[in-house]
Parts: sequence; C-alpha cells; structure tokens
Amino acid sequence: MNKKITKLNPRKRYLQIALNNTLEEAQKIIAQIPISDRILIEAGTPLIKRYGEEGIKQIKKWYTEHIIGEPLSPLIGESEEKIFSKALKNSIELLANIATKKYSPQRSSKIIPYVVADLKTMDRAETEVEMAARAGADAVIALGHAPIESLNAFIQKCEEFGLDSIIDMMNVEFPLSILRQLKKPPRVVILHRGADEEKFNKEKTVPLHEIRRIKGNYNILLSVAGIDSVREIQMAIFNDANIVVVWKSFLQGTPETTKLIEEFLKKIK
Repeated sequence: MNKKITKLNPRKRYLQIALNNTLEEAQKIIAQIPISDRILIEAGTPLIKRYGEEGIKQIKKWYTEHIIGEPLSPLIGESEEKIFSKALKNSIELLANIATKKYSPQRSSKIIPYVVADLKTMDRAETEVEMAARAGADAVIALGHAPIESLNAFIQKCEEFGLDSIIDMMNVEFPLSILRQLKKPPRVVILHRGADEEKFNKEKTVPLHEIRRIKGNYNILLSVAGIDSVREIQMAIFNDANIVVVWKSFLQGTPETTKLIEEFLKKIK
C-alpha cells in the first residue's frame, strides 16, 4: 500500500462534523454542508456499530459526490419509490442551482473529501486500521486507554496505509504520560469530554490547558471534542486547537446546521 501525505494543514483550523445516527440522517446532513476544505466528516462510533465498514464507505461516497457537485446517490436498500422521489428532488434542486449559477461541476475539484472513522480502537489495531482503509477513511481513532502495544501497532499501521492516526484521550488524566510511552506520536490527539460526562457531570470541562502542554513537547495536531456552541469553539481555537469536533447540532439536517457551519467558517480563520 502506497503511503500518502496527510491532507491536514497545521496552519488551518478545521470543523469536524460527527455523524452518529442513521445513514439516512447522515445523507441529509451531508447534502446541506457548505463546500470547504476546512470541514472534516466523521463516521461516528454508533453509526459504525450499526452499519459496519459499509457505513464508512457510504459516507465517503456521499461526501465525495457532494464536494464535486453531484447529486447524492441513493441509499442501498431503499424502495424504488423512495429512490425515485429523492432523484426527482435532487434533479429539481440541481436545475434550480444551475439557473441561479450556484452549480459548477468543477467548483470544488481541488478539495479532497476527508473522512474520519471513529473506531475507538482498544485492541486488534492492525485489523481495524485495515478495515478503515478498505472503507476509504482518511483517518482512524483509537482510545488512549488502549494498551501501549496496541497504540504502537495502530500508529504504525496507519502510517503504512497512509492514514492519519488519531488518539482520543477521553478520561485520560495525563495525556503526556501516554504519549511519552509511544515509539512515535500520532498525527492528532483529541482532548475529549464524553457525551455521558457532559450529561451527568455538568462540572466536567474539556481540558483545554493540555493543548499547549502537548504542543510544547510534540509536533502534532490537537483536536477538541465534547463542545458544540460557537463560543466553546472559539475558546478551543483561542487555546490553539487545530480541530473542533461537533455532533449535537448535527443530529438532524436543519437550516441551523448550515448556519452553524457558516458561522464557524466566517469567525474562525
């Protein structure tokens, strides 16, 4: 397998949208996402557990179609009536965009779709990285609580397949203690306040102070998860985060979804 250079630019700030529910909902959300090289799409853990490798493949296919300006292909398993209805709707929207000069097949030919597979790998790292690579993922996530042997194998296998290795430090008190045990650092580290933590422990905050501490020791990118408002996003970026991960505002494809993304792209440079 040929190696490929990471598509993440350390000088840019990215918004990572986690899709955690059904593929049908994921399709609606992807169709509304503004075209930008600063938007990353995540196949979330619940979605992957529900659909497996095929779920990652489908998200990568839809995001690619969306970026190059093609109507999103139908979801496998849908009824003919539903497929026809969606195709008709897509055609009408496409014609409307052409009429208003909003559509151009070459509008985003320079943007490469970037999809993160949140496998939360704890063991069998090589097998899970291979699965993500087959599905077309560009990055894979492992948990910082995994055995060091698994994390070393995970990073090595990601490198072999040309994927960005990401380690999620959710519930890890001292992320540097994990990083110092590794043979080589991952491409990205996530500082993460989990959904259950946020729900049942309102006092728990994302450890933003760890960003500069980690960057002072390693030349890696920092991602922050467990936040959703523009204000929290701005705080994370102010503390030098490279990527912010959001999900709650993207459970359904609504006008508010597009508004939040556009606000991020406008305010966060």
